[in-house]
Amino acid sequence: MCMVIFAPLFAIFAFATCGGYSGQLRVSVDCMEKASSNLSIGIDFAYPFRLYQVSFEAPVCEGIRRERVFLIGDYSSSAEFFVTIAVFAFLYSLVATIVYIFFQNKYRENNRGPLIDFIVTVVFSFMWLVSSSAWAKALSDVKLATDPDEVQLLISACKTQTNKCGSLHGARWSGLNTSVAFGFLNFVLWAGNIWFVFKETGWHKGAARLAGGPSEKQAGTFTQEPYNQGSFDQTGSYNTQGNLGQPSEYSQVGGPTSYSNQM
Repeated sequence: MCMVIFAPLFAIFAFATCGGYSGQLRVSVDCMEKASSNLSIGIDFAYPFRLYQVSFEAPVCEGIRRERVFLIGDYSSSAEFFVTIAVFAFLYSLVATIVYIFFQNKYRENNRGPLIDFIVTVVFSFMWLVSSSAWAKALSDVKLATDPDEVQLLISACKTQTNKCGSLHGARWSGLNTSVAFGFLNFVLWAGNIWFVFKETGWHKGAARLAGGPSEKQAGTFTQEPYNQGSFDQTGSYNTQGNLGQPSEYSQVGGPTSYSNQM
């Protein structure tokens, strides 16, 4: 039930917080010639974080000349891979939820449904781990590449000591940090569901039957009919099963001699 409720929600939070992100940082360039200064340069970037395509104009501090500066780095592969896994996981968990609720009987008719569900669950668990780890590493690189102090090094005017460059504010990372957290939560959720899906497959049921077979046989060998030496008939008299072949009355072979003969 936890899988049915939380899997679609966690997947939505994962790809929404990553795929819908946009950030901005601002730097200032204070030239020796005040007329050439620009004290507020805004730099916008967003998903999928192809930073090498992000550019901004900065003063050269030589008259009114300006230069176009590009950021460094391309982290789109990790970000897009993470969002793709999240979208497909959401779609599959949505379909699985519908099957669990409305088509439970057909799901349990044969082993094909549970087996497919088990394999897909294992694959998505592995993919969540890989994509979340890759995206966490890419996010740390994005933070470094968009750090205002690092961006200032790309501006030629900031390399001259007579000019003063500074950072006004950096980007906010709470949304992207949340996406990484939900990525690993999805991994825990899907990995924990592997056992419950495995119990529905024929592999688990067959193993349970094999484990129960010998114990049932062993229990059957100890079940024997009780040994009765004798039994009571309906009248209440006791009859022995065995016949020892002894006469019911004792008879003496030789008749008794008379007292007169003895004399």
